[in-house]
Amino acid sequence: MKTRVNVQATEPAAFKAMFGLEAYLKTSKLTPIQLHLIKIRASQINGCAFCIDMHTKEALKDGETQQRIFLLNAWEETTLYTEEERVILAITEEVTVITKAGLTDKTYNAALAMFDENFITQIIMAVVAINGWNRIAISTHMPVQ
Repeated sequence: MKTRVNVQATEPAAFKAMFGLEAYLKTSKLTPIQLHLIKIRASQINGCAFCIDMHTKEALKDGETQQRIFLLNAWEETTLYTEEERVILAITEEVTVITKAGLTDKTYNAALAMFDENFITQIIMAVVAINGWNRIAISTHMPVQ
């Protein structure tokens, strides 16, 4: 696949804005593992090889297990994820596949029972960020390193 336009080179201010969102997420209450789960799962759904490669490597460095990464696309079928992670993954999927039903009342209410509104907002913003990165990487054919 031939690489296309380099967004970082042609529109550095746009790339800087995306990194601003990433900087915000680092100050959120989301743990590094929670962020990795969001980024990997959304990237799996979107089929973004560049982001799957990057975020699985980062997750492993931060202590995530290979087994949990391998089974992430079937998280509902395992007991490897905590209840909090399961809600975070449900939000990730529903916001990523927004045309299906969006963030359902069932998932939102489960999140409200577990998290405060600030944390729910942080989860949503993390999903928004990775979906933006996925769209940049896929549309510009960013190569896996």
